[in-house]
Amino acid sequence: MELSKISSVLASLVVALSLLHSIYAQDSIKDYLNAHNYARRAVGNKPLEWDPVLEQYAKDYANKHLDCQLMHTGGPYGENLAMGWGMVALDAVSMWVYEKKFYSYEARNCVGGGECGHYLQVIWNTSTHLGCAKVNCTNGGTWIGCNYNPPPKGDLPY
Repeated sequence: MELSKISSVLASLVVALSLLHSIYAQDSIKDYLNAHNYARRAVGNKPLEWDPVLEQYAKDYANKHLDCQLMHTGGPYGENLAMGWGMVALDAVSMWVYEKKFYSYEARNCVGGGECGHYLQVIWNTSTHLGCAKVNCTNGGTWIGCNYNPPPKGDLPY
């Protein structure tokens, strides 16, 4: 193989590895925590900490949903699920936080016909720990699940 072809192949490999790194870097523990804690800070709540037990719980459940179905575990933790194409941590958390516009702090309830439960889970004041997982689905989609401990128990979310 001539030198120019080897250089071209190596350059392509470097670009591919850089792209691969940037894709995975968007789903780091820090990415999940930063996105959640930004929303929590906005309402004066303490930051969440990463919990490897919750992460494993989320991974085990995610690996059962390679079909990208959004079905809750019904387990002992708070939970948010998201599905999309090419989704990364920030996309999922942004979808959940977007529901803030449907939450009335005065009424302490969802208003305007919109869902706000995912947002409330992100900011819930008694939740202290977080664990998330992501899988690529058989349909080409992406499934992300996050678990929170302790789960909401009827107290105020802020």
